[in-house]
Amino acid sequence: MRKKPAAILWIICVFLANCVAQGQSANTSTAPVELTGLRDKAASARLEPARMDGRAGIAVIFEGPNDLHYYATPESATASGFELIVDANARDFVFGKTVLPMWDIFVDPLGTKVKVYAGHFTVFVPIKTVKVPTELTGRVDVTISGQACTDIVCLEPFKKTLPVTIDYSQSDSWKEISFEIAPEEYEIVEGPRYSVWFALGLAFLAGLSLNIMPCVWPVLPLIIMRIVEQAKQSKGRSTVMGLAFCLGILLFFACLAGANIILQVFYSTALQWGDQFRNPAFVAGMALLLVVLALFMFGLFTITVPSSIAGKSGSGKGYTGAVGMGLLAAILSTPCSFGILAAAFAWAQGQSLPLGTLAIMIIGVGMAVPYAILTSMPALLKRTPKPGRWMELFKQTIGFILLIIAVKLIAALPQARTTGVLYFAVILAFCVWMWAGWVTYNTKPPRKWTIRIIAVVLAVAAGWAFLPAPAEELIDWQKYDATTIETAKAKEKPVLIKFTADWCLSCQAADKLVYRRKDIAELIEQKGVLAIKADTTVRNYPATIALKNVYKEPGVPVSILFAPGKTEPTRWRGMAFGDQLKTHLKKLPSP
Repeated sequence: MRKKPAAILWIICVFLANCVAQGQSANTSTAPVELTGLRDKAASARLEPARMDGRAGIAVIFEGPNDLHYYATPESATASGFELIVDANARDFVFGKTVLPMWDIFVDPLGTKVKVYAGHFTVFVPIKTVKVPTELTGRVDVTISGQACTDIVCLEPFKKTLPVTIDYSQSDSWKEISFEIAPEEYEIVEGPRYSVWFALGLAFLAGLSLNIMPCVWPVLPLIIMRIVEQAKQSKGRSTVMGLAFCLGILLFFACLAGANIILQVFYSTALQWGDQFRNPAFVAGMALLLVVLALFMFGLFTITVPSSIAGKSGSGKGYTGAVGMGLLAAILSTPCSFGILAAAFAWAQGQSLPLGTLAIMIIGVGMAVPYAILTSMPALLKRTPKPGRWMELFKQTIGFILLIIAVKLIAALPQARTTGVLYFAVILAFCVWMWAGWVTYNTKPPRKWTIRIIAVVLAVAAGWAFLPAPAEELIDWQKYDATTIETAKAKEKPVLIKFTADWCLSCQAADKLVYRRKDIAELIEQKGVLAIKADTTVRNYPATIALKNVYKEPGVPVSILFAPGKTEPTRWRGMAFGDQLKTHLKKLPSP
């Protein structure tokens, strides 16, 4: 009889322990999920049941580097909906308004003040009510969306859903959290407080400074040549042509002012100077343009002044060319004008539309004034330094400066695009050399156009091959680990090892020809193959050592398939073995 109470007590203890275990397992925080990343740095988030100010809810814990930031408010984001948004949904619970932490103020190289979240921070989603009181355990889906940026370039917008199962009956024991809460109303970060006349003067000086930007210097020889030619003509025509050039400069800033008006009136946001540099495609395009302009500064090719611009005839075609050249000079100033324009532009956007538009246009006036003066007073050209070898050396020096700026822009691109842009930059330089260096003035037209058409076709083909963003990996590759491989082989699980290296062009070709094939990726998943990416880029990597000492292979690319029941693996060297690999995968037993 004594055993019966003891047995009942034992059953009760087991039942209580099981309930406690279930409650704990239902309230365990989830593993971090990567939201976005750049190169070897990634930003992630995880979920954890928590309490804040007496309310139960879900804590969304963000982790990541400080040089990858999320936009905190709609006003600071590059577009509507790109600010950090956290929403929770569940069948059994109703959630209240998301509680966001206080943001940080990030000042980018443009001088723009942006409200951001970076590094480690927490967002809280409170539970408002329980729909079915008897159902206290349920699944919650938290959706996180937004865009992450560095100080130069923004990554692709993301949207991730993280699930977690919670037991509301255990909410009293959930971890208590606290953080500084962002104010309900988003306050506008105003630009520096200047007097109107001081700010307009600053805008004028900012425009003047654009004329000494390295990005503008490639067209300065054309501009000076144009002014010298005008000086030989009548003063009236010289002045009018100079004003046409200035009109082209003002046209560019008028477009900026117009865009600012449209954004403020229709979208209640401001045009931030340099927002175009948060577009990877624009950054890559400007970098490639600077490479071409550097080749011009090195004398690899020349830019001749069209007859419509340099001609002495009185036709109006020359005025159109002058306007176009002024527009080009203003556009080329963009990559180098971050810090100089930031203060004037920030002040302009904090003012009324008429005053802000005037300030933006005065920046253009500042850039245009020197040309208006030179064309109206040609005698000033006599005081300029005489041309000589110093001018050619100076010009080539500027070419190297342009290459440094181009490298900085390319380095700001996501890693997936950096390599492709670098390859294309080299091929583009070769095509420019073909276009200008393989022909002379006396080359017969058929041969000249044949060479130039080949150069254009080669450049287009290279752009198609290298510039698009790489496709997503179809195969879930695991890092090389000898223990993992041996464990899988012991469990009769097939293993596929791909030995590769970042510097190996044949390896990249093998990826495109074999491992980007959907049919092969599907077979690897269906057959339960452990796919290993063995990186041999560096000599002391484990995969590099194993390639030589364990697998006795001289180099990459090489792929090795270990099939269950076979003593020797199957090896493929080279790039085109997709059909052979597919045949072997089909023969593998299904898991």
